[in-house]
Amino acid sequence: MSRSNKFSDTAKAHVIGLTGSLGSGKSTVAGMFADLGAKVLDADAIAHQLMRPGSVCFGRIVKAFGKDVLTAGKIDRKRIAKQVFHNSRQLRKLEKIVHPEVRGSLLAKIKAYKSRKPKTVIVLDVPLLFEAKLDRDVDISIVVKASRTNRISRATKLLRITKSEAQRRIKAQMPLRKKIRLADMIIDNDGTLKQTIKQVKQIWEKL
Repeated sequence: MSRSNKFSDTAKAHVIGLTGSLGSGKSTVAGMFADLGAKVLDADAIAHQLMRPGSVCFGRIVKAFGKDVLTAGKIDRKRIAKQVFHNSRQLRKLEKIVHPEVRGSLLAKIKAYKSRKPKTVIVLDVPLLFEAKLDRDVDISIVVKASRTNRISRATKLLRITKSEAQRRIKAQMPLRKKIRLADMIIDNDGTLKQTIKQVKQIWEKL
């Protein structure tokens, strides 16, 4: 549903910021937009690239967190996640290293796509859209919401983590209710897949 008048000028609504809480189904919704013709930029995938050996963030992360986060010379995302999701100060430290680089990469990719295809609808799949202030760089922000029970269930299955770990990671993020208040639009992902697709198509038609 829409709670914004931004769609009064849909010709400018070419960059969508898509976010949600852990396990809300954000990436599933991003895939639905991709099926309709949108270009999806995955912030998590970009972050992975930026943390590879020799990349811009690798040395800074190892210096900040120590070699204990390495496995076979590479940053072990499970190890570093265990550190930061148990310590908010450590989480902020990691975000200060990674967030600016992810934002820079996303903006460069947006610029490149716009120069080639000005009317392309670009969807930024960003878990921390509001936390990283990336909502300032999009035309429309959309939050995918789901009940806490569904989010925990999905997270444990997809990420192969325990229920307590899923709860800890959700708690480390901005509360979903706050993201909903900040968003221009909301997609309810507690229903069937068909119901979610219907909502996505309704937004797409407006674009």
